[in-house]
Amino acid sequence: MANFIKPYNDDPFVGHLATPITSSSLTRAILKNLPAYRFGLTPLLRGLEIGLAHGYFLMGPFVKLGPLRNSDIALLSGFLSTVGLILILTLGLTIYGAAVFGQTKDAGDSTQLQTKKSLG
Repeated sequence: MANFIKPYNDDPFVGHLATPITSSSLTRAILKNLPAYRFGLTPLLRGLEIGLAHGYFLMGPFVKLGPLRNSDIALLSGFLSTVGLILILTLGLTIYGAAVFGQTKDAGDSTQLQTKKSLG
């Protein structure tokens, strides 16, 4: 096993060990496809894609652990509970964002949150 694990790019000062998993092309392809690392996405689309992917995790606890889990309407009540939670979170985070980040936007500075690579 010691033959497979070595310093990344044979540089022991990097602080990263290259293993068959961390240095494989499959791992790099999966990580490059994540919205956090994909180039050309605006911050709004990036957040929307991450939010939609994680939204599926919210309904499960309401359906399986909610008070109506043994009834015929467990799926409906779990779905409505999830929608209510998302609306409450959206309202709360919107109020928080308006209070903390409520700066006026300049018309010419629309690329403020873009990275240099995504600007082209």
